[in-house]
Parts: sequence; structure tokens; C-alpha cells
Amino acid sequence: MAEYADREHFIPIRVTDLVEFLCTESGPLGGQKLTADEQARFRRFARAVALHLHALYHSELRSLKDAYAVFDPDADPKPLTPTSDAERVIALGRLFDTFVHLMERANYVRLSRPELEKVMQGASDWGVDMHVNWDVFDKIEVFYRGKGVSRRYLRRWWRRFKKEEVKVPTFTRVAIILKQRPHKQLGPEADTRNVFLKLFKDIPQMDIEMLLPGTRIKMPGLERLKLGGTVTSSIGYVGWQLSAVSTTGLLGALYAGSFLTLYTPVALVLGYGYKTWYSFQVSKQTYSLQLTQSLYYQNLDNNAGVVYRLLDDAEEQETRETLLAYFYLWRYAGDRGWTPAELDDYVELDLEKRLGMELDFEIGDALQKLERAGIVGVSEGRYRAFPLDAAQDRLDTLWERYAKDGVPLPGPPGQLAGAK
Repeated sequence: MAEYADREHFIPIRVTDLVEFLCTESGPLGGQKLTADEQARFRRFARAVALHLHALYHSELRSLKDAYAVFDPDADPKPLTPTSDAERVIALGRLFDTFVHLMERANYVRLSRPELEKVMQGASDWGVDMHVNWDVFDKIEVFYRGKGVSRRYLRRWWRRFKKEEVKVPTFTRVAIILKQRPHKQLGPEADTRNVFLKLFKDIPQMDIEMLLPGTRIKMPGLERLKLGGTVTSSIGYVGWQLSAVSTTGLLGALYAGSFLTLYTPVALVLGYGYKTWYSFQVSKQTYSLQLTQSLYYQNLDNNAGVVYRLLDDAEEQETRETLLAYFYLWRYAGDRGWTPAELDDYVELDLEKRLGMELDFEIGDALQKLERAGIVGVSEGRYRAFPLDAAQDRLDTLWERYAKDGVPLPGPPGQLAGAK
């Protein structure tokens, strides 16, 4: 069974497109295309699998919504019964644990704090270098899915503003869950009771700190040099003006109550001081605007909307895994069946060859769903798919039982549960 450190488990193809591909593909040897009747029966089977998993995830959606309701800043309506501080602490831990589990099933990668700090060093040409104060967070988790390279364009003055292509390493998706704690850097109006969920797309890896609240803009070296030069030159010029006034002249002016002699250097101190402060504020506003513009088109969803989107992603992913595992066992494994390693390698190599998708297929998870549903059998470590009609009958029987009992797909989360 091949394992790849540089590949992800995510299968980047819609369920609808995957079903059409499997129905119309000709097989590795060619001429193995499904008949029209087989295509119709497999499409019906695929719809049944999707319905089973959808029912399971609908139940999970309600559970996750209930867990988040206490901390949702946009909740409408609010929970009827207020929770105590002790209950909120327990609920907060349960919410974060549930969210982390959801992200794993949606094939996101969790970033630890050391990993985040390593990635955050510096800033891309389109980002803003920020300082992250970790003390403002009560709890925070950051996840990504997919690494890519985006092509963007710059016009640099030393290249006479010619258009230049630059490749930027990016995270295809970035998800964040966080709760803030009271901190002077956040200000008195910051929401420190609720939990915020954020989902972004195509974020340059070096700019991931731009997504976090409570950060402070780091002025680029050129801007610091400009501001420092302004202050230094101001002090130098004022000192030179004061040195031009003799000690006797200075004492005479003070004795006479006239400050006209000192008016010019004092005005310079005040004028250059204001100019320096104003220049800093303008630069800060410029970089804040740059930050806002950078993220405007990259924000996908917020708070409860993130829950809906991620659960949909996880549902689609598990449906793809289940259909791929069954289809390849049914069509190509034969009566002898395949070991998990053989099935894993076959699916990965075939998708890479015919669709150009390099992925690390989660074979264990897919086989577990199929075995629990009772639509594959295992003997001496080799898996065989039951015939399509028998598998369809099994799913229909399970669905009737679930409808009669009123319990949507009992069993552990993320598994297509079946009767023992």
C-alpha cells in the first residue's frame, strides 16, 4: 500500500462527475465499458449511497449546530435557556473537539503553533507582514487543505514597471476556529464570549497571519527608514538652529520675556513631530487598506456558514471514497478479491493515469463503510464486492429499517452503518 508524504487524501472531483466518469470509462484494458443497463443500475446504487450518507450528515449537522449555538455571534434566534460559565467551559471544549474531528474527515491538515510561526515568517508581495500576539486567544485552531502555486503579476520600478510573473505558494483552503480573551490589544469592544469560524481560499502561505485578529502591522524596512530619517533630520536641524543662538543671546531673550528668538526651532520641533506622526498614520492606514483588499475576494464563509460548508465537503468526500472503493472491487477485483493494499494502489494509479490526479486514497476508511453496510465481504484479508443488485437490495433494506425506526443511520460518525 503506497503512502505519500506529499499527497493529500482529498479527491478533487464532484460526486456527480465521478459517477459519470465511472459509468463511461472503458477500463484499464479498454473495451470494459458498462452496458446501458449496468450504467442505470450503478447510478441508482450511487444515489442510494449518497442518500445514506446525507441522512447521517444531516443528523450530525443538527448536533454541531446545537453545540455552536451557545457561541454563535450571529445566532438568530438565541438559545432559549442561558448557559452558566461552567457549562460554557465544557461546551467550548466539546465544540473544539467536534470541529477538529470534522476537519479530519473533510481531509484538512491541522497546523500546530510552531508550524504556523514557521509559515508566517515574512510576507508575500501581495500581503502585509504582521506580528501575532498569541495571548489574545483563549483557544485557536488553524487548518488547511491543498497546497498550490498561484501565478500573479507585479510591476517593479527597477524593472521600469514591466509586467512580471511571480509564483506564490498558496493554501487552497484555510479554516480557522477561535475564541478571544480580554486583552488590551483587542480593545474594550472585542467579543470575547463567542467563537468565530472563518473559511478562506487561495491564501499565500506567508500571509496566513493576516487572517487572525489582534495582529499588529509590521512596518516594512523602507518605511521605517523613511520615518527614522525624518525624526533624525528634524532633531539635527533643531539642534543646529539652537546652537546658532549664543548663550548670552539666549539668556537675554529669556530675561526680556521674548521667545521670538526661539520661535523658529520650536516651530520646527512641533512641525516635524506632527509630520512624522501623520506620515506613520497614513502608512498604517495604507497597509490596513491593502490588507482589506487582499482578503475581500478570498473570504468564503463565516461562523455558522462555515459549519454548513465543511459538513457538505466531508459528506461529498466520504461519498467519493465509498463509490470508488466499491466500483473498483466490483469491476476489477474478480472472485479472488483484493487486499486493501492492492485496491489502494489500483485506485491511486488509475486516477493518476486517466485523470491526472495525484492523491493518497484513504482505503481503510472506505472499506470500513462498505463492510459495515454489508455490501462487501472479506475473507483471509481479501475484499470482494457483492453483485450490484445484491448491494442495492441491501441498501434498500437498511433504508426501510431506518425509516421505520425513525433513527437516521445509527453508528459512529463518518461511517455508513449497517445491521450486525
